[in-house]
Amino acid sequence: MSLSDALSIAMSGLRANQAAMSLVSSNVANAETPGYVRKTLNQVTVDSGSYGSNVRTVGVNRELDQYIQAQLRTETSGAGYASLRSNFLQQLQSLYGNPGSVGTLEDAFNKLTTAVQALSTSADSQSARIGVINAANVLASQLNSMTQGIQTLRGAAENGINDSVNTANNLMSQIATINNQIAVNPLGGTSTDASTAALLDQRDQYITQLSELMDIRVTTNGSNQVTVFTGSGVQLVGNEAARLSFNAQGTVSPNTLWNSDPSKSNLGSVVVSFANGGSIDLTATGGIKSGKIAAYTELRDKSLVEAQNQLDQFAASLSSALSDKTTAGTAVTSGLQSGFDLDVTGLKAGNVIHVTYTDTATNTQRQLSIMRVDDASVLPLSNDATADPNDQVVGVDFSGGIASVIAQLNTALGGSNLQFSGAGSTLTVLNNTGFSTVNAASVTTTQTNLTNGSAELSLFTDNGSPYTGAISATGSQITGLAGRLAVNNALVADPSKLVLYSASTAAGDTTRSDFILSQLTTATFQYSPASGVGSASAPFKGTLLSYMQQFTSAQGAAADAAAQLADGQDVVLNTLQEKMSATSGVNIDEEMAHLLLLQNSYSANARVMSTVNEMYKTLMQAI
Repeated sequence: MSLSDALSIAMSGLRANQAAMSLVSSNVANAETPGYVRKTLNQVTVDSGSYGSNVRTVGVNRELDQYIQAQLRTETSGAGYASLRSNFLQQLQSLYGNPGSVGTLEDAFNKLTTAVQALSTSADSQSARIGVINAANVLASQLNSMTQGIQTLRGAAENGINDSVNTANNLMSQIATINNQIAVNPLGGTSTDASTAALLDQRDQYITQLSELMDIRVTTNGSNQVTVFTGSGVQLVGNEAARLSFNAQGTVSPNTLWNSDPSKSNLGSVVVSFANGGSIDLTATGGIKSGKIAAYTELRDKSLVEAQNQLDQFAASLSSALSDKTTAGTAVTSGLQSGFDLDVTGLKAGNVIHVTYTDTATNTQRQLSIMRVDDASVLPLSNDATADPNDQVVGVDFSGGIASVIAQLNTALGGSNLQFSGAGSTLTVLNNTGFSTVNAASVTTTQTNLTNGSAELSLFTDNGSPYTGAISATGSQITGLAGRLAVNNALVADPSKLVLYSASTAAGDTTRSDFILSQLTTATFQYSPASGVGSASAPFKGTLLSYMQQFTSAQGAAADAAAQLADGQDVVLNTLQEKMSATSGVNIDEEMAHLLLLQNSYSANARVMSTVNEMYKTLMQAI
């Protein structure tokens, strides 16, 4: 080997040492930089003659464990979903408060029953009457306030989706930009130059931030360019970024609900649009299953809607328990047929006629619920229009008079072996002899006249109007009722009507107060499974207080479960972050040890150059 070869090899070693020291310096400087991946020098041997080889640097390696990185992104999505959901459910739980605490819904309800008990003891006491009105006002205000709180949370979720979509668009644009900035890597694999490695670090940060918003899947080609998909397979980023859009609504109320049919939806959907003009509704297709966007959507459209349904169901049951009067039909016969006459004078939209009959052929007893409807556009009604899972619901438009009602019923129930007839305000239901037996029939009507001679009264109203459970084109009256519930203004003006239910009622009569107390404390009702309590096949039945305790405890359990899930997800995420840091992060001790090796190597290469220089001098002197 010639002296010039030795000098060339030593110089190549010095150049490699200098490049390696630059990387060590960069690693140390960025030890605390989020997303920075430790870099190492990629060196190869280059033949320089018969007796030696140069060293050449051919790029920078990012010491990245891609398997852990993929796991980290998955768990980042899960943690974003779990943490956000836990945070919202904790806020929801604060609206319900701790059981037995002052200022809670249960406390307000118990104070109302206590006030009614006092009225039953002293029915002629004006202060006792006013006490009931005041307690009822507190309960109504509590339901109003909780509704406002739930809708505020839903509004925050709607805004959260909008902000997340804007953030996601910015991140996807940045990822696409870096994809286009990265030159084709001639060596393939993970080796690249320092500037490109810095871009890859930055791009990985953007992808990780995107994974917090939604579940994603990432593939990388041989040129270090990535393609980002949703977990369901919709492409978001390649050389171009797709565009997410969200039509956010300004105000969210119990009546603003999301629907997969855009013409019926009152809330925004996340839609991805592509450069070729195509688009996909990710909300309707369930294309986003994790991350913050999925959590916001689930809260806005399910968890918080269910919480509102619980309050609305309680408000509806509370109102109907005191105002609804059920009157049994009068047994009648017509030749060989038998059945009942029903007085439908006071039937209002949403009120129901109940008929129980037996199908003789199968010996099966069936329940029939005939609901008055004043808006024919909602017909026919589904069977879940009532809380009873076993009844057949028939909606009837009463606007055309009794003849129209009879025609509608006979058409709708022609196969049930029942025959409807009547005149004026009387509806008659008869059996088909030999094929059916009418077992019972009754009419449930909402009482609005405070002195009609019955104990039932409208203590609570729907913002001044009677609550009847009406269904119209704008939806069911029960929706958002808890936010509109108010004490009857006529009772506020004249609390004596809490006792005086007719012109001849004695001042100390406890008939009405005893009825109110019984309905509030011991009467049992069936509740809609839409509230999340009970199921469609087995709805919850119980007193008003037991139902309230059921959904209150269910909310508490849901908040606790969400908190536990978030804590568990944080543990998994932190563990992966530690693994990522251990494999791809900067270890200062290792870098310092490497620096010492480089120092010694640099000195050794410099010594070779010095020796070659001395040998050149000796050679020149000899000549």
